[in-house]
Amino acid sequence: MSSQGSGHHDGRQRTIRAYHERTKHHLDRYARSLGYLDWANQPDPFRRYEGAPISRLPLPSEEGGPSYDALFEAPPPPEPLDADWVSRLFYYSLALSAWKRIRDRQGRVLDRWSLRVNPSSGNLHPTEAYLIAGAVPGLSEEGGVWHYAPEIHGLEQLRTLSLGPPPDCVLLGLTSIHWREAWKYGERAFRYSQLDLGHAVGAVALAARSLGWRARLDDSASTRTLAKLLGIDRQHGVEAERAGCLLVLTPPDRTGSLGVDLAALAGSGWRGEPNRLSPDHHPWPVIDEVEEATESPGLIHPEPSVSGPAPRLGDRGLSAWRIIRRRRSAVAMDAMTHISRDAFFRLLLRVVPAATPAPFDTLPWRPWVSLLLFVHRVEGLERGIYALVRHPAHDGSLRRSLRPDFLWRRPEGCPDALPLYLLQAGDARGVARTIACHQEIASDGVFAVAMLAAFDAALASGGAAMYRRLFWEAGLVGQVLYLEAEAAGIRATGIGCFFDDALHELAGIAETSWQSLYHFTLGGALEDPRLETAEAYAHLAGEF
Repeated sequence: MSSQGSGHHDGRQRTIRAYHERTKHHLDRYARSLGYLDWANQPDPFRRYEGAPISRLPLPSEEGGPSYDALFEAPPPPEPLDADWVSRLFYYSLALSAWKRIRDRQGRVLDRWSLRVNPSSGNLHPTEAYLIAGAVPGLSEEGGVWHYAPEIHGLEQLRTLSLGPPPDCVLLGLTSIHWREAWKYGERAFRYSQLDLGHAVGAVALAARSLGWRARLDDSASTRTLAKLLGIDRQHGVEAERAGCLLVLTPPDRTGSLGVDLAALAGSGWRGEPNRLSPDHHPWPVIDEVEEATESPGLIHPEPSVSGPAPRLGDRGLSAWRIIRRRRSAVAMDAMTHISRDAFFRLLLRVVPAATPAPFDTLPWRPWVSLLLFVHRVEGLERGIYALVRHPAHDGSLRRSLRPDFLWRRPEGCPDALPLYLLQAGDARGVARTIACHQEIASDGVFAVAMLAAFDAALASGGAAMYRRLFWEAGLVGQVLYLEAEAAGIRATGIGCFFDDALHELAGIAETSWQSLYHFTLGGALEDPRLETAEAYAHLAGEF
């Protein structure tokens, strides 16, 4: 719970509520942005620290490793911390996953771009990652702070540490460069940066589980302490990185406190200067305002995340590393693909924390996000609008906040552990498409998702700092949906453009008790035959 004074608390709440209202899309207008793409100032997708020593990490194989289903039910024993461990952690969470390019009719390359393991709004990647560790065999004989450079799958050492975390612990700091998203999306970019950070939290947590380790978000340090720990407090201006969160990675049987004073780790002796990302910029002052208003003074969450044994759903023999590395964002759906009712239920069980705690036990707060589902093509299940209640405390509030004529009927064959309810039967494809800024991808899939956050209750519990954390949780849900889609033989994509209050009106939400933060769609992807694909690090050998 925040300990700030009530006056300052109220001011911060007003700032974020004003920002949230200001950055909603409406049927007759969109949130403020340039309205066009300023290609001359497109941000560099890769942050590099010029002058910092570089350690290239070995490129792991995708062979071996645990099964995908074991990540949730029975992860492998912990592997020892060394350079290979560090390489695999990043390779299966934040590294490049492929390259794409397109040619004209004469065979000339028109454009090429990289994809990453962690998804991002517009493939703009505002999230940066920093490793804080003691001595790591094969990497360094002393502790340090390193920036991860996905372009080369390497670490840039920014600082040495005489006293780092214990040998059975590493820290991973995540930051956001809001400019990368603001270049395209304007004022709404802060939302997207926080969603992307939530995806990254999920990617790191599941990569750690594949190595037998556990990731926990440490919310005790203030935003400013984290900025000093990572050295980004030295950055200024539009391109400056902003501190997001700190993940603590340990073997699962490690208990007790971290044993490190995070404030004491911050210090001087930094090396390397961050590269410039764009020649010029368009400022969006409201992003700076909401960034400052949502800074954390260090939070204590009175209600920890739900935990418990995961149900045994059966192992499909799918490789975790292959599913993780081959995740892609669909750009269009085929309007034909179906999945079975049992596959649908299984997929949804993975996003209910009480049924499947990991990776939601990474977050120290109890769940605040539940889902509305627009079901289009699930065999054996009625078309319509459904609610997935991700935490028992949501049930009463949702029933009071949503339309009084909703059915709240359990579907036939639904597992007891899955709190799924039919609200309204019928074809929901048209309304799903309209609400998703008229995008057909929301109606052409198997089903679409609207993520609702218990907005007022969360802000009352944790103060203004909870605003960005609601997006982190939504992004984490999205990350699991992405991987579950791959495991089910379909594809998914996040939808950041939706008409906020049109969704609220459809659902009957008149106040801010529940607010829509993120939309999603899953289905059969249409591939663009014009695109060529290459391996993630083919460019290092000059092959792409």
